[in-house]
Amino acid sequence: MIIKFFEKEKIGKIDLDFYLVYGDNEGQKKEVLENILKDFKGLTQKYDEKELLENKNEFLSSLLNQSFFEDNKAFIIFRSTDKSLEFIEEILEKKITDTKIILLSERLDKKSKIRNFFEKGKKTGCVPVYPDDNNALSKIATSRFKENQISVSRECIDMIVQKSSGDRNNLKNEIDKIISYLDKNKIIKIDEIYKIVNLSENYSVSELVDNCLSKNLNRTIKILNENNYSTEDCILIIRTLILKSKRLSKILKDYENNKNLDKIISAYKPPIFWKDKDAVKMQVKAWNSIKIDNLVFKINDLELLIKKNSSRSLNILYDFLIDTAKAKI
Repeated sequence: MIIKFFEKEKIGKIDLDFYLVYGDNEGQKKEVLENILKDFKGLTQKYDEKELLENKNEFLSSLLNQSFFEDNKAFIIFRSTDKSLEFIEEILEKKITDTKIILLSERLDKKSKIRNFFEKGKKTGCVPVYPDDNNALSKIATSRFKENQISVSRECIDMIVQKSSGDRNNLKNEIDKIISYLDKNKIIKIDEIYKIVNLSENYSVSELVDNCLSKNLNRTIKILNENNYSTEDCILIIRTLILKSKRLSKILKDYENNKNLDKIISAYKPPIFWKDKDAVKMQVKAWNSIKIDNLVFKINDLELLIKKNSSRSLNILYDFLIDTAKAKI
């Protein structure tokens, strides 16, 4: 069953337990998800598709074991692809009750097996979400500033909308930053807007890469789930990953000859900021020079693969980051 985004208010009235929400608009996905779970009372758990499929038997067993969970259960599966179809079919076949399964996916083409399955199924709902046009985003921004009694020019709104890349969730995040920055002030100028919307925009990328290289799997998955990276961010993440991997390679080689890690990090050029030093120390413990050099080669191959498969770039990159965070020496 196909459900249009503008019909999202009706979702709560439709008696369905299986949903696929796909597309590039994370803000619309969030609104659809809120409507699906609007009146839901029970346990909600989140999984990455790769993590789920690797533990499929355990997951199915937990679904069948009513004493393991609360009576009502909801599972949100991020970055879903056609790989999940067999799993969904198996759950439907077992007729498991009191359970909602919500698959969140990137853009899916018309040939996608899982998209076709959810569109045609009588027990499944398929909700496509597409980029918001600038007019819709401008109205949302204008309304939000009006609610907070903030005076803002059309030029400022246009800049924020452009920064949002057609996604109302990005727009909300930018406006939240501006409101937080203003505090009690109710007037914002264009030069201030420019500083705010570009402030620390690469922080989440740096944090993601640091946790991946520190092999902090749980934190890496959490950052991937909480940030709305776009396909354009893939190259930025890869470049950040390769730069930090090369830095780590040099530090590890120096560490093999001189076991004074604090001295090596302090003497490193360009300087490593104090807030990054603990992350670098964790990375040194997690890798050796041979493994990190192999990773650098793999990252180069990854960049080529992503450029050839732009429509799947986020899934390819996320799998690589999770596998890297899981790797053991």
